Amino acid sequence: MDDLKEKYLPRIADALDEAALEDIRLAAVGKKGEVALKMRELGQMDPTERQIKGPILNALKNEILSAIAAKKAGLADTALDARLRSEWLDVTLPTRTRRRGTIHPLSQVTEEVTAIFAEMGFSVAEGPRIETDWYNFDALNIPSHHPARAEMDTFYLNRAASDDRPPHVLRTHTSPVQIRSMESTGAPTRIICPGGVYRADYDQTHTPMFHQVEGLAIDKDISMANLKWVLEEFVKSYFEVDDVDLRFRASHFPFTEPSAEVDIRCSWENGNLKVGEGDDWLEILGSGMVHPKVLQAGGINPEEWQGFAFGMGIDRIAMLKYGIPDLRAFFDSDLRWLRHYGFEALDVPTLHSGLSR
Repeated sequence: MDDLKEKYLPRIADALDEAALEDIRLAAVGKKGEVALKMRELGQMDPTERQIKGPILNALKNEILSAIAAKKAGLADTALDARLRSEWLDVTLPTRTRRRGTIHPLSQVTEEVTAIFAEMGFSVAEGPRIETDWYNFDALNIPSHHPARAEMDTFYLNRAASDDRPPHVLRTHTSPVQIRSMESTGAPTRIICPGGVYRADYDQTHTPMFHQVEGLAIDKDISMANLKWVLEEFVKSYFEVDDVDLRFRASHFPFTEPSAEVDIRCSWENGNLKVGEGDDWLEILGSGMVHPKVLQAGGINPEEWQGFAFGMGIDRIAMLKYGIPDLRAFFDSDLRWLRHYGFEALDVPTLHSGLSR
């Protein structure tokens, strides 16, 4: 017994970490440890000898376990002391400048647009970014031979040649949300549909992914005059000017009839856009009266209801308002750019307190 005691107690005292202590515990008092093997020999002894050696073995086991526990506590105290010394901080030092994250301009402008149209009674509708070609094209009166349906312009999802399901695409506009909204809520309705869209294009003013907001209003006596008023009110609120001059140019979109592209009167001074004054015109969106076939696709009777629709690029109007020169920078994740053009986290846009800082 004395040999076991002299063998293990010094080893416990010299252990450098808890892993070494665990190895010693297993070797001494584990199931196959030396003390455990000695205890198994008690069954082979006569009762008198067992009464003498049994208590001695138990005392040895307890002494080893106590030494291990005491050493473990000492190692923990040593580690804590080292940690406290390494984490020491002089609280009298001046504080460091706290860097805070910023709201991305696209998120901010989306909130601005939503706030403006909410004041005019429009609710927000959302839909999937992966659509069937029926929702993305057919329901919007876009014929099969239309260039927008070509693979050079639209991202089609890969599928097996034997797959007979309708093809799926990354939506090229948020107009499919209008069809889904008409299917689910019917008429009358008044919605905007902001979200990300995808087209195969990439340059200073185009990226494969960008953001749109489209609007839809359906009722029994809606006309182009209502559309003009809504767009004028939006432009005045968004650019925060008292008066605007809009120009409607006849155009063609498969999903509206009649269709019009909308320009705003503006001027450029030192690269800065001024809305509502000057001799220049700038196209900002497309619009028109909803085509009867689109109403039918949404489950609405065009003999009873009519409405207008419009759509614009969120990225584009963000660039115009905040003087951002390159659309590609929106997706570069450059922290310097984000700090320069970003917004404070609590800078929530409202018409009452002001849309932008």
